[in-house]
Amino acid sequence: MKMRGAKIFVETLKREGVKHIFGYPGGAVLPVFDELHDSNISFILTRHEQGAAHAADGYARSTGKVGVCIATSGPGATNLVTGIANAYMDSIPIVAFTGQVRTDLIGNDAFQEADVTGITRPITKHNFLVKNVNDLSRIVREAFYIASTGRPGPVVVDLPVDVQMNETDFNYPKNVDLKGYKPVYEGHLKQIERAAKLIATSKRPIIYAGGGIIISGASKELRELFLKTNIPVTTTLLGLGAFDQKEELSLDMLGMHGTVYANNAIMDSDLIIAIGARFDDRVTGKIDKFAPYAKVIHVDIDPAAISKNVVVDVPIVGDVKDVLKKLNKIVKKPKIDEWLRLVKQWKKEYPIVYDSKATVVKPQYVVEQIYKATGGDAIISTEVGQNQMWAAQFYEFTKPRTFISSGGLGTMGYGFPAAIGAQVGNPDKIVFDIAGDGSIQMNIQELCTVANYNIPVKIAILNNSYLGMIRQWQELFYKKRYMASYLKNPDFVKLAESFGVKGIRVEKKREVKTAINEAIRIKGPVLLDFVVSEEENVLPMVPTGSAINRMIGGMA
Repeated sequence: MKMRGAKIFVETLKREGVKHIFGYPGGAVLPVFDELHDSNISFILTRHEQGAAHAADGYARSTGKVGVCIATSGPGATNLVTGIANAYMDSIPIVAFTGQVRTDLIGNDAFQEADVTGITRPITKHNFLVKNVNDLSRIVREAFYIASTGRPGPVVVDLPVDVQMNETDFNYPKNVDLKGYKPVYEGHLKQIERAAKLIATSKRPIIYAGGGIIISGASKELRELFLKTNIPVTTTLLGLGAFDQKEELSLDMLGMHGTVYANNAIMDSDLIIAIGARFDDRVTGKIDKFAPYAKVIHVDIDPAAISKNVVVDVPIVGDVKDVLKKLNKIVKKPKIDEWLRLVKQWKKEYPIVYDSKATVVKPQYVVEQIYKATGGDAIISTEVGQNQMWAAQFYEFTKPRTFISSGGLGTMGYGFPAAIGAQVGNPDKIVFDIAGDGSIQMNIQELCTVANYNIPVKIAILNNSYLGMIRQWQELFYKKRYMASYLKNPDFVKLAESFGVKGIRVEKKREVKTAINEAIRIKGPVLLDFVVSEEENVLPMVPTGSAINRMIGGMA
């Protein structure tokens, strides 16, 4: 049976199991929207294309499924770029569909034309320009396969409007076989055996777990490795939730704003077992000072990530779930009692603290109260900056896919639309966006989205009237020469109410718990404006260019 391209497109999405799409219409994608009108796919109209890309990203991170977004040609497509780059840096599977001018007009500077494949090539795992309707279903199928396999990442499919209009027979490919694209899932047994021997003879080992654990669904296997070896575990920012932070030997997050005990432990270790992590600069600090006594086992599905930043002694290419299953069968418990005593001592001596007795509202206190009110069973999304770090430091994560944050790109404005995606994908969960007053304004138009669809996201703004992390750096490294970091903010409560969202302002410490509980009780979106101390800093902190055990607010 012949179908026009737009119908083939929608039918292929159905075969791929797509239930939700985030996006914004335009002339070059109207044929697709016409077909979506009669489909059972839920379409969420965001108020900006960047919001759509971040929502697809948050949906993917929280569900493990591929997130989908769509925009029109030209400016619609370019507005997706930041969200696509964000997903690329953090290995998040999204497929972004963009409209394009007719194939005969491509390259002629037609109205709302942009070279989308050229623009997005450096920030996608792969991208496609569909030139023939006969290729459409195959390309869409391949896009989902590429996005979700191996090291996941975003894929862009550019759809000329005439391809959407042209007709052909609908043939959904049963299988995908791409020459040159064969991800390696099974770790090499000899390398795994080498790793097991190093673990058995180590005296000061540490497990360094990254977001790859969550992507692979390997939290159970990570816990099994921990139980068999009793080796302390630290995680990256994006690894939060991969390991239960309530465990005595959880060292929480390491790195620039990590814990003193995690940074001390990795710097003093004789063996780093890196699993699904990439040794980025926020973790290593000054690279030539990083972990000088340690041998390194590195497990990652992407061979390009291994020995990219830190020289590795035992490289293991493969899916971390597969590798851990094999390792757990042969690994032996090392004799590390003395090491564990030292690690526990560090953890006792150097907790992350703040002035909890202060009468003003401290941002750390707000995060703690959100944790207590939700019992740690919420999905927490964050913006970027101080709010992000306080959420990472003061909310205890015990399960994977509960911490949603922009890691590699550090995208302000990410958290709110990502929370929308997470809530759509997890309708029965409580979802909080812990936000800064600067970041929230970057995509605040999405208040209209949550109001229109009654998406019950709770937004907790830590309102300190500054671009907080910028101000902190200016205080510590630029002699308090505050330039372009003070914010003259709108009345967030009135703004929320103008969109039809409940707004609550909190100015007193005694009001914090009540406001959070009220927000949770309300069966709809709520914006909480917490007026917090203006010049609070995120500590500990590793200054740029320092070793990660040389921390401000940590050890001398």
